[in-house]
Amino acid sequence: MAGERQLGDIGFGYRPRAAYACDPARSRGRLFDEVESPTRTPFQRDRDRIIHSTAFRRLKHKTQVFVAHEGDHFRTRLTHTIEVAQIARALARALRCDEDLAEAIALVHDFGHTPFGHTGEDALNEKMAAWGGFDHNAQSLRVVTRLESRYAEFDGLNLTWETLEGLVKHNGPLTDAAGKGLKGPVPQAIRDYSELHDLELDRFASLEAQCAAIADDIAYNTHDIDDGLRAGLLTLDMLDGVGLPAQILRGVRERYPALDAMRTGHELMRRQITIFVEDVISTATARIALLAPQSADEVRAAGEAMVTFSEQMAASEKELKAFLYRNMYRHSEVMRVRADADKIVRDLFDVYFADPRAMPEGWREGLDRAEDRIKARAVADFLAGMTDTYAIKEHRRLFDHTPDLS
Repeated sequence: MAGERQLGDIGFGYRPRAAYACDPARSRGRLFDEVESPTRTPFQRDRDRIIHSTAFRRLKHKTQVFVAHEGDHFRTRLTHTIEVAQIARALARALRCDEDLAEAIALVHDFGHTPFGHTGEDALNEKMAAWGGFDHNAQSLRVVTRLESRYAEFDGLNLTWETLEGLVKHNGPLTDAAGKGLKGPVPQAIRDYSELHDLELDRFASLEAQCAAIADDIAYNTHDIDDGLRAGLLTLDMLDGVGLPAQILRGVRERYPALDAMRTGHELMRRQITIFVEDVISTATARIALLAPQSADEVRAAGEAMVTFSEQMAASEKELKAFLYRNMYRHSEVMRVRADADKIVRDLFDVYFADPRAMPEGWREGLDRAEDRIKARAVADFLAGMTDTYAIKEHRRLFDHTPDLS
């Protein structure tokens, strides 16, 4: 292929990888054909386009758990994304997959998140209920295939099939073989794009996408503890009652009996990430050896995920998630802020839907005569792209009173 002729010997990413890995020289291509880069593989080019996009920069001021202005050291959606990408790349390297593809999928996986995290998504989903709802994964696809406006010849970023497949299916297939949604109706944005560039919604995604998906779990299960300790919602004593963190804390205290609480927490974080990552590598290596896929397509056709936690670690991870849900995500202070953020998103949707002229130029053109479904989706696109800070600023511009999220 052209990629092999141009780039095969010059060391820009066409390095040895396992037979089951995605090979950039054999990519299924882009929706709009482009001349290949002489210095980057298609997956490296995807990663670079993602990093230079407007949507990537907006992640800096989007909530992970704590609203950004609550403290400079809490994770934002951007710092979370960078942590996910680092872990995904480490997993891909260990499994001899394409590191650049795993990184690209990790970097783009949260593009569709609204301001104020899952609170904003829930509010928009309810507001959009009459028009197909709102799903952040489908919104990520809309961002990279329609909403980014950077190129002269196409809308979106024109990413490769493999990156888009990983974005859409990193958590597994969306339909059965007959096309029926496995977890309810498949969002229309995903179905529409798949009709143009078949993403094979009934099959598993690549190992690179699976690396990105489990890296997301590893990252937030660890850094949410760190943020919870920093916010004072969690304590090390509380973690003594949770299997995996308790085990790690015992080891830290035995080795460093005089260590202060802050450093003890940091030791917990780094050791937990290492334990998760090493468990995934060991488990995935064994599953790959058992199933013996000889190509990326055989990975997709395997009928099961290969990059997973061991059974014991999966139980530990489930226990940790339940602990975080009870003690942090549903903490009264977090819920208070969520209620105020929910009001901001709902208020903004209502005012933009009632009068699209309240939106900036470029968003409102033609909406005063548009069908409700078109108008609603345009409002959702505009709202979903907002940062926390911009949403608060807009609410203050349009309403006499804006909730104080501090």
